[in-house]
Amino acid sequence: MASNRYKKFSNPEEMVYLAVEASPNSVVMTNSDGEIVMVNSASEKLFGYSRQELIGKSIEILIPEQFRIHHPELRLTYIKESKSRPMGHGRDLYGLHKSGKEFPVEVGLNPVETKSDGTFVLAVIVDISDRKQAEKMIHLAVEASPNGMVMTDHKGKIIMVNSTTEELFGYQRQEMIGEPIEILIPISHRTQHTKLRRSFLEHSSKRDMGHGRDLYGLHKSGKEFPVEVGLNPIQTTEGTLVLASVIDITTRKHQEEQLMAALKEKDLLLSEIHHRIKNNLQIIDSLLGMQSETVYDSTAITVLTESQHRVKSMALIHQILYQSQDFSQVDFSSFIDSLVNNLLVSYTPEASKIKTKIETDEILIPINISIPLGLLLNELCTNAIKYAFPGNRSGTIQINLKHHNSNQLLIRISDNGIGISDDFDIENTPTLGLQLVQLLSEQISAELTIHRRNPTSFTLIFPKDL
Repeated sequence: MASNRYKKFSNPEEMVYLAVEASPNSVVMTNSDGEIVMVNSASEKLFGYSRQELIGKSIEILIPEQFRIHHPELRLTYIKESKSRPMGHGRDLYGLHKSGKEFPVEVGLNPVETKSDGTFVLAVIVDISDRKQAEKMIHLAVEASPNGMVMTDHKGKIIMVNSTTEELFGYQRQEMIGEPIEILIPISHRTQHTKLRRSFLEHSSKRDMGHGRDLYGLHKSGKEFPVEVGLNPIQTTEGTLVLASVIDITTRKHQEEQLMAALKEKDLLLSEIHHRIKNNLQIIDSLLGMQSETVYDSTAITVLTESQHRVKSMALIHQILYQSQDFSQVDFSSFIDSLVNNLLVSYTPEASKIKTKIETDEILIPINISIPLGLLLNELCTNAIKYAFPGNRSGTIQINLKHHNSNQLLIRISDNGIGISDDFDIENTPTLGLQLVQLLSEQISAELTIHRRNPTSFTLIFPKDL
């Protein structure tokens, strides 16, 4: 069956003719004198001539007039070389339609040697109007870009720039084309850049250049300026081209420096404020302590001591805040440990048999919540130390701080002491401590739940921020 299939193509010339005729590209054959001896139907369609109008005519009929004068010379040179190659390599070529319209083409030349009639030239012609239009649109887009656009070849030579690049670096376009990209880079960075460029070509992918490093461009005047660069590899038959988008970030850098200076000044100011507040609170604490030593009324001493603890609680928050890197939030876990230890020491020997169990998540709380919450914790721990374990009783005070949900936190102060009697009206208590607990709970929008015994607990659920 295979032999039957190819019987009708036993004539090689007929096979060649059918192949040429079926080609989607224009195929034109000329003799050594440049006369057209064969065209296919694609040529008729491309140039607008019938086959009969072309056969026997000079090939120059298909070439625009401005190119005809040099074409015969080029044609003869090719005949002497007699090898397959693209025509007009590195130059723009154009065909001429019967109507007089010129259009861009790409031409491949192939010599055909014969014994009797010499060398023929087979030209394959492709209309690249669509490609040229696309290239034009790309060129217009690049030229209109507000960023500097620089294209380099695989050797790092500049092959295209836009007008923004001229403004950015101070060079005329002609001064940059054909030069190594390193002329736009400070001398101190050039050696390293050559290595980085080669590395990029070996592992080319779209990415920012110099990620995590400061990059600088070099103006023609010698002035360096900070830049941001995006790299885009473009694969071509002639190797990898690199399109770089360059942005001058001098203004941004200046704004960042101003912002950093302002933030530093703000941090110094806040640090000084917190330091002064902490010191002033410590002075008040000392004054209350001195005052309590001059009175002998037990009630007055108790009031002064409890006020002293409240002041210490606020001073402790400012101390932790002053020692941290963030002046807007308090590491409340550290605060709880310090506060409970201070209270236990203050109430010795009453607290000598009291153990503490503290379980907290790592939580930062804004300063506007931290101070009232710290006072709350001070009051509830003080009450537990003073009243939960009368006589020689021993026991444990437990404090839990954790995330309740995505928007709320939970703190619970509980003990295994004697509990709160049923006839004690917590909401109408005459004691300042529990009155403060209720007032401060409202201040931080906390939901307060009290469990009287087994264990006695005060649970507050409050927002992470107000």
